[in-house]
Amino acid sequence: MTPTWRKPIGILAMLTYIMIWVFLVASAAEWIELLPILLQTIIYSFCGIIWIFPLKPMLYWMEHGHWPKKQRKK
Repeated sequence: MTPTWRKPIGILAMLTYIMIWVFLVASAAEWIELLPILLQTIIYSFCGIIWIFPLKPMLYWMEHGHWPKKQRKK
């Protein structure tokens, strides 16, 4: 099996996405810290979990060489 360019490009794209995500959340920290602590916890928990979902198609593409097909509802 010969190496492909998909994995290095995919890794660079994922790292770029993660850096942008971290920058956006950190930029919002001044606004978030004004909220009650329970709401801060919910927001940071949400931000800490939701970032992974857009990466699933990228990981699929890196492994298979094409984007996942959308499944039609019957």
